[in-house]
Amino acid sequence: MDSDSTRRVLDPGRDVAALKALTHPLRLKLLGLLRVHGPATASELAVSTGESSASTSYHLRVLARYAFVAEAEHRDGRERRWKSVHSVTSADNAAMLATPAGRAMLVMGRRRQIEHLQQAMEQHEADIDEGRLGEEWHDPSGIDDLMPRLTPESLRELRDAFAAKLTELTARDEHDPTARRVVLVTAGLPLATDLPATPAAPDAGDGG
Repeated sequence: MDSDSTRRVLDPGRDVAALKALTHPLRLKLLGLLRVHGPATASELAVSTGESSASTSYHLRVLARYAFVAEAEHRDGRERRWKSVHSVTSADNAAMLATPAGRAMLVMGRRRQIEHLQQAMEQHEADIDEGRLGEEWHDPSGIDDLMPRLTPESLRELRDAFAAKLTELTARDEHDPTARRVVLVTAGLPLATDLPATPAAPDAGDGG
């Protein structure tokens, strides 16, 4: 799914300024919009985010300074268009947690992913209610809330296997006209102390 040319791997020791630049909710949102929807102008992104074009323009320039975004091909000479340089930004979690800037970025990124899941769920429900998704999507879609007992090695093996399978399926479906954008948020968060028990929802796997 991702080649070396489309993945940005940050080093918390060397990329402190770049990490700090990403630790901003609007910049994360702008980068996400460019990755999902493709090149856009500051004005177009202002409409999408509810911000002013001056604000989106400023934050896009900050992202460009640290090579997260770059100028895209212009449709005309009036306004600059921006594109994401990479499809994925990643870093070693242990290294991120070892520095204040890395930890802040990790926490911010995870919070943003949860917000994205909430937005995606609301859009999914609206798409079903308004008939934009056919019944063939009803059964395979959903959210699983699972709490298995795993070793660190098993959790890593599980995440690697998921990534490999996703790469295989994405390549297979790349040119299939029936394919749709699917929001997948995976989490593997070990707990030293169990969460309080809560009733399992019908779509909640084995509960958590």
